[in-house]
Amino acid sequence: MVAMPAVERLVGPEEVLQAFLKLDTPPGFKAELIEGDIVVTPPPDGEHESAFALLNRQFMRKAEAEFDLYGTKGLIVPTGRFIPDGTIAPVGHFLNADSWADPAGVLLVFEVTSTNPTKDREQKRRGYAAAGIPCYLLVDRSKGMVTLFTEPKGDDYLARNEVPFGKPLDLPAPFSFTLDTAPLR
Repeated sequence: MVAMPAVERLVGPEEVLQAFLKLDTPPGFKAELIEGDIVVTPPPDGEHESAFALLNRQFMRKAEAEFDLYGTKGLIVPTGRFIPDGTIAPVGHFLNADSWADPAGVLLVFEVTSTNPTKDREQKRRGYAAAGIPCYLLVDRSKGMVTLFTEPKGDDYLARNEVPFGKPLDLPAPFSFTLDTAPLR
């Protein structure tokens, strides 16, 4: 038997992007391109959806201004194509947008951790900062913490305010309300 040399096929970023854009994920699953990796996430569990609902209610009821909250809006960020758990933007902001949109004008994104919390804590935080999204709110279920990242600069945020579940978290303008995190416990 003759040993054949291993052949390595190099795939570049454009090929990965094209493969990603052609994916056909099952209903409820979410496919994202995060720092060159295709990540497919199963439908969220009940605790995840309850955290989303809590944030949705508070933004809609307590914020000083009226906003639209999108639950499945695809955003093109410098490090990939992300679908935040929640995207808050001015009313009608994405009215004529394609499935994947420029994040310019987005006011806040939020993530509720699930099966891969490191993705939300690290890669997504850096991607949102690099896109210039002013606020990133992270509900970290495994740590029992809510963190608000603000002041994006380069590929990270300069400021962070972290509270344990149960403690209030003040949100800056244009939201200008105190987030009640007690129901997250």
